[in-house]
Amino acid sequence: MKIGIVGGTGREGRGLAVRWAKAGHDVFIGSRQAEKGTAKAAEFGEEFGVTLQGADNLAACEDAEIIVVTVPYGAHRATFESIKDAVGDKVIVDITVPLQPPKVRSVNLPEGQAAALEARSYLPDGTRLVAALHHISSEHLSDPDHRFDCDVLVCGDDKAARATVISVISDLGLRGVDAGVLKNAIALESLTPVLLHINRRYKSVGSGIRITGIAETE
Repeated sequence: MKIGIVGGTGREGRGLAVRWAKAGHDVFIGSRQAEKGTAKAAEFGEEFGVTLQGADNLAACEDAEIIVVTVPYGAHRATFESIKDAVGDKVIVDITVPLQPPKVRSVNLPEGQAAALEARSYLPDGTRLVAALHHISSEHLSDPDHRFDCDVLVCGDDKAARATVISVISDLGLRGVDAGVLKNAIALESLTPVLLHINRRYKSVGSGIRITGIAETE
């Protein structure tokens, strides 16, 4: 599939791009500046031996079938509003967690909602928005040789979109778990600061979650 990563020049974007490219997907690295997107695509491609394309965020969306937004919460609204005209009927994945530095180890949901629900309000009605990938260590993600032993919870109001995202998550070496409607992203986003606390308390690099009691595959 063609996957556009908005704000894809950071560690999360690099890890996602490289793993998906190694799995055979066509990946576009997006940035606010096309020059930076192109430069980072070339840098990541050379470092990991994969082919990536770079562009500005809007162009990365226009060429993609799946859009993945990997920006900090402070850039969340501006980023979604800048790409909304390119979304159409594509699947769009929001991985944003509303953290408020320096207090990143306590829950900080916006007005009792979730960043994903805010994102929905910035996009056209009917957008196939999915929330996922909140709990994956960027350090582990950026190491293509790291083997994950955790799950990814996937929320969204469109069942087919959730299934599509779960499928591409498997290409990252992770198991995606259908976690229901988009409103459930409130729970997903709340877990990240808890895991950050656990990392500090137990001196862990990247704690995660694993869902038990379900079949490995459906």
